[in-house]
Amino acid sequence: MRRSVLAGVLLLGSSTAWAGDDALAHAVNAPARAAEHRARDVHRHPYETLEFFRVRPDMTVVELWPGGGWYTEILAPYLKSQGKLYAAHFNPDSSSAYVQRSLTAYRSKLAADPDRYGAVEVTVFDPPSHLDIAPPGSVDAVLTFRNLHNWYMRGGGEERLTAAYAGIHRALKPGGLFGVVDHRLPTGRPISDQDSSGYMLQDYVIRTAHLAGFDLLDKSEINANSLDTADHPKGVWTLPPSLRLGAENADRYLTIGESDRMTLLFRKR
Repeated sequence: MRRSVLAGVLLLGSSTAWAGDDALAHAVNAPARAAEHRARDVHRHPYETLEFFRVRPDMTVVELWPGGGWYTEILAPYLKSQGKLYAAHFNPDSSSAYVQRSLTAYRSKLAADPDRYGAVEVTVFDPPSHLDIAPPGSVDAVLTFRNLHNWYMRGGGEERLTAAYAGIHRALKPGGLFGVVDHRLPTGRPISDQDSSGYMLQDYVIRTAHLAGFDLLDKSEINANSLDTADHPKGVWTLPPSLRLGAENADRYLTIGESDRMTLLFRKR
């Protein structure tokens, strides 16, 4: 298991040094997690990723655009007793049918199991118009899993991405952590490849986050996939789990697996 080079440093003034986390392992391995979600752990490495992001059970955490709740299934029970989880989901006023279906399904998931999810507070994140993901200066860590490309691609490009950064920065405490996982475009590819592929240049993400008030603490290859060339006919959605080409070359794309991903940890300046 790869650990941060700063693994021995105390986290945000805590008196507890960074170490392996049995409670996190229990949350990751909980039988209550959906079987189809657990099957994807081999690609997403949730324990290693959350450990790298230095998430602890007494923290206040925001999960941005949690989708169907893949990471919520781990974070909600993990933070329930000592911490706090905000799920900053889609805008309920959106005219998009997809947005409405996703948000309704997520809320139904939470309501169906109040013992696990009753403490989750759902907020709205829709940059640039809705950025109040949590009370200003109240959050220890903001986490986003494969979302930066969506903010970049959904109109506005860097301007929309910068607005997203601003909302994240405002919610975090001084020195708060910002964890990013996203599909990685190979170094040297033109920035125009970000427009529709679903992939982002790692150096671009680091540079724009720095301009928005975040310092890079560490980067990891936990979620790397050297088989992914990031040049597929339907962009990243060619690969599993989407498989946008259906049966066409499905064996090839299943062999590649999920995308090559950057895993970055920033700190608010």
